[in-house]
Amino acid sequence: MKRVISLTSCFLIFVSSISCKNETQDKVQKIDAQKKYTKLEKANWFLGTWKNSSAEMDLTESWQKETDSSYRAQSFIIVSKDTVFFEHVLLQETNDSLFYKVYNRNEKLSDAVSFYATILKDNQIVFENPNHDYPSKITYKKLNNDSIVAIIEGIKNGKPLSEKFSMRKNK
Repeated sequence: MKRVISLTSCFLIFVSSISCKNETQDKVQKIDAQKKYTKLEKANWFLGTWKNSSAEMDLTESWQKETDSSYRAQSFIIVSKDTVFFEHVLLQETNDSLFYKVYNRNEKLSDAVSFYATILKDNQIVFENPNHDYPSKITYKKLNNDSIVAIIEGIKNGKPLSEKFSMRKNK
């Protein structure tokens, strides 16, 4: 009789330990599925296509949601029907930090230049990389729902340089 009780007890302990383990794994999976990317959400106004057309050039920056933790963009400038500038951008929240990663069409993401978000406001986000000469700082300002300004700053050819790009949302 003792043997039956102890085998039964062992079986119950084994079953309950498996059950607890499964419950714990389920809870972890639910927490991961519910993770909020609050820093990336501050940049949700980036989404869409932004343009600035002038007699000199056409600038387009097009953002789309890639995953819950990242947005992806293509930015290009056309002058006289020729694409004179083209880059990819990955905006990604990782380990509770927001990164702006820039690479051109001939590079891999692993070769991207990364900028870290230093200011995160509802209407302004600043990314910086003090080890990069130009740009070392990228600022996006939301003027209203249809207008943003991107400012890039740094040292170019030994001199401080700042360029401002006003854009309107393409509807």
